[in-house]
Amino acid sequence: MCGIAGTYRWPDGKAVTDRLTDILAHRGPDGAGRYGHPVGDGEVQLGHRRLSIIDLSETGAQPMVKDGLALTYNGELYNAPELRAELTAAGVRFRGTSDTEVILEAWRRWGTDCLPRLRGMFAFGIFDERTGELVLARDQLGIKPLFLLRRGDGLLFASELKAVAAATGGPLEVDPAALVASLLYYWVPDSRCAYREAEKLPPGSWLRCRPDGRVERGRYWNLKDVAAEGRARAQAGERPDLAAIVEESTRRHLLSDVPVATFLSGGLDSSWLTALAARHQPGISAYTIGFRAEDAKFEAMPDDLRYARQVAQRFGVDLHEIEIAPNVLDLLPRMTQHLDEPIGDPAAINTFLICSAAREAGVKVMLSGMGADELFAGYRKHLANLLAVRYQRVPRPLRRGLSAAVDRLPVATSRRGYRSVRFAKRFLSFADLPEETAFRRSYTMYDQAELLDLVNPDLAGTVDDVLTEHADVYEDNDLDDFVNRMCLGDARMFLPGLNLAYTDRSSMAASTEVRVPYVDVEVVRAAFAVPGDRKIVGRQGKAALKEAATSILPKEIVYRPKGLFSAPLRAWMSRDLAPLVREVVNDGVLVSSGFLRRDALARMVAEDAAGQRDFSKHLWHVLTLEYWYRDATSGSGQGARSAA
Repeated sequence: MCGIAGTYRWPDGKAVTDRLTDILAHRGPDGAGRYGHPVGDGEVQLGHRRLSIIDLSETGAQPMVKDGLALTYNGELYNAPELRAELTAAGVRFRGTSDTEVILEAWRRWGTDCLPRLRGMFAFGIFDERTGELVLARDQLGIKPLFLLRRGDGLLFASELKAVAAATGGPLEVDPAALVASLLYYWVPDSRCAYREAEKLPPGSWLRCRPDGRVERGRYWNLKDVAAEGRARAQAGERPDLAAIVEESTRRHLLSDVPVATFLSGGLDSSWLTALAARHQPGISAYTIGFRAEDAKFEAMPDDLRYARQVAQRFGVDLHEIEIAPNVLDLLPRMTQHLDEPIGDPAAINTFLICSAAREAGVKVMLSGMGADELFAGYRKHLANLLAVRYQRVPRPLRRGLSAAVDRLPVATSRRGYRSVRFAKRFLSFADLPEETAFRRSYTMYDQAELLDLVNPDLAGTVDDVLTEHADVYEDNDLDDFVNRMCLGDARMFLPGLNLAYTDRSSMAASTEVRVPYVDVEVVRAAFAVPGDRKIVGRQGKAALKEAATSILPKEIVYRPKGLFSAPLRAWMSRDLAPLVREVVNDGVLVSSGFLRRDALARMVAEDAAGQRDFSKHLWHVLTLEYWYRDATSGSGQGARSAA
């Protein structure tokens, strides 16, 4: 895992690449390198910051230059041993044992045809000295990031947006559409970027720059096609062996020349991974989190620590417990800066603090259970949307009466919150809606009217565009299975846009690599070969995965109530952050710039404080957006200017 950067036919490319690489130092504190070569009337420059994981010697250093090819690479290749053996049999001579050299030689032999053969997480830039071409590529599922910016015939790229924004030599313009999207989702979707000029290379794609200025793009892997293939396999009666597939993926993700540990929440996904990892690496370490007793009580949070301890004891795991009691007033602006774009999920704080603790203990690599809920229908929203279909059969007068009764209930008092009421209000906010609209409303922050009420009236057309984009992505499939349509939507939007994004950025801020065995191409293929009625059975989400996990885990872990890798937001909002919320509503730059409307924000604060509605997540995201916007438009941070 590393940080990569570079320029192609960019003015003063050497100095710009050095600056890009310096900004990425936290992603790779073990080493740095740069490569340059003429291209027509310009030059290419590749930069690299190294976090040494495999082949710790200098033969694994980057940029790697060999026989006319130069590569700067971020990621891990889990089928490197097999590809190395195949290339060796074809006559390739390797200098070291790194997966970097495997990718370089695979590219030499197969070009872009090598990309679908790579099993791992990666983003890289590779330059051919003979043709003068630079190609950028990103992994199939968008696990690793790659930002780029084009001006004229020149191109600049980096692992982080903050590096791109700071190295362009002038202010970048904030894209209001991206900010509207972030309000809707509480993150910026992978299809958009917070700055107008910059963009994210899409998952499963590549981009080629030629010396004559031409740019070519291609896609080598598409989730829509994988889902359609899975549907055909399911219709043919194929039943993938999930237990074997997940174990094989976990085993491959342990490939490392440094110690590997796991996240262990005590839930199904992390417990299964930890148990499998312990089978192959006895005594492996795991890290878990707990919260201050008063926060957990207020939030009515389940006791996940009890389950994590049970798993650790059963499988001989060395468990490290971390209490999440951060000074959120100090940590919030730091996390906003680490995350590059306005991402309002407090789980990023948990990831950062866990990875920081692991790093202090000498751990560089951790396994996470990320992705299982999206692929196997494990979130409450998946079951809730199925229940909504049944709820719509209830006579309308009864529905109206129930909705009115629930609307009058409080979600919290001064002493505690009521999770069941929050869930009921959330369910009734979308239960009467059509499929795509209901699915969107079940996990996003606002409905259309609320979003229009919150933002500048001039952005009404932008709100329509953002909502239309969600509909277009969700409905772009060949599936006749509601559950798998939701899973596909999550795998294309929710997973790369939020969970993989904050995991990469918050872990790399702590100079730690997080690997995600469930977000593996073979696991994904298997997931879409599982029909929806095997993913949700009765009221049991993730049923097929749970059945498979019983091969190693006790049933009290497999079938325990679902936990949350989140934070006690209501407790924080009512105590630590209440003064900051008031400041943002009254004097914040989002309000003073006209982007957000003060009266709408004030109503949210008042209703939340009264305990009538739960706006804690909404207000947390407004705080993250405020800090990001201050930095982006101040000229002192990422060097951006406002377009709002």
